[in-house]
Amino acid sequence: MKTVLTSLCYILLVLGAVAQSKGKIAAGNPVFPGWYADPEGVIFDKQYWIYPTYSAPYEQQVFFDAFSSKDLVNWTKHPHILDTQRVTWAKRAMWAPAIVKKGKQYFLFFSANDIHDPAKETGGIGVAVSDKPGGPFKDYLGKPLIGELHNGAQPIDQFVFQDKDGQYYIIYGGWRHCNIARLNNDFTGLLPFEDGTVYKEMTPEKYVEGPFMFIRNGKYYFMWSEGGWGGPDYSVAYGVADTPVGPFKRVGKILQQDAAIATGAGHHSVIHVKKGDKWFIVYHRRPLGETDINYRVTCIDEMHFGPDGEILPVKITKEGVKAHKL
Repeated sequence: MKTVLTSLCYILLVLGAVAQSKGKIAAGNPVFPGWYADPEGVIFDKQYWIYPTYSAPYEQQVFFDAFSSKDLVNWTKHPHILDTQRVTWAKRAMWAPAIVKKGKQYFLFFSANDIHDPAKETGGIGVAVSDKPGGPFKDYLGKPLIGELHNGAQPIDQFVFQDKDGQYYIIYGGWRHCNIARLNNDFTGLLPFEDGTVYKEMTPEKYVEGPFMFIRNGKYYFMWSEGGWGGPDYSVAYGVADTPVGPFKRVGKILQQDAAIATGAGHHSVIHVKKGDKWFIVYHRRPLGETDINYRVTCIDEMHFGPDGEILPVKITKEGVKAHKL
C-alpha cells in the first residue's frame, strides 16, 4: 500500500510540475538554462526562435544550439544545429549567429576562428543553409563569405538586414569598425554599390561590435554594443537615419547593467510582434557575482518608444516578459 501511495504521490508531483511549467505567465530571466550569448531573436512560421552563441572558451565554442517557443515563455532546445564537423574551414570560436529565411530555405550566417591576420589565417564570416529553422544546417559556400579585413573591421558579428525594396545587406565588424555590404541574390557573394564600393564603413561614435538594424515608421534604427564584452560596462546604444547606410549619429545608450540585477548587458537583437505592436529586446548579461568571462545568459525584456520615436531606456528584469502568443 505504501508503495502504491508513494508512486501515486510521485505521479501527482510530476503532473503538477508539468502543469506549472505550462501555466507560466512570465519567462523569467534567463529565458533558458545554460551559458549562451549574442542572441539572435526572430519569428519563423508563427514561432519565436533564438540563435545564440554557446558561451565557452574558444576551443570549446564549436557548435550552435537553437531554441524555439510559441509564447516567449516555454522554450524547446534544438541542439547542435551546426558545428565545426560540418564546416571544414571552421576550427574554433564559432559565434554571433544571424539568420534569415529566403524562399523555402534558412540561411545562418556566423563568425568563426577569430582571425587577426587573414594572410596567415582562414576564417571570418560564413554561411550555412537548412530547409528547417531547427536545422541541421550545412556549410553553404565551403569557405568564408567575408574573410578579409576591410576598413579596419574584423569580419565578425554579422547581421543580415532586408530593406523595404527587398535588397539584403550584411552589416558587420569588430575592432570598433562597422561595414555594410550588399548581398547578391543567392547569398554567394557581394554586390558593389552604385559608386563601385563593395564595403562601406558606417561606424558611429563609440561603436565596438554587435550591430543590429530595423525599420520603424520609415526610419532606420541602427543599434550596436559599446564597452568591453567581458566587463560590466558592456551596453547597447543606437542612432537613427533615413537610409540603411546612414550616416548614423549616436542618440544614446538604451541597455546597460543594473547593479541590483545583472552586469554586462549587451550584444542584442530585437523582435517586433505586429499583433499589439510589441517590441522585445533579446540580449545577454552576466549574473551578479560571476567573474568567469564566459558566464553569460540570454534574457528578454520589453522595449518601448517615446512620443518622438526615441527608444526609451530598457529596464532589465528578473521576471522577464509575459507570455505573448503569435
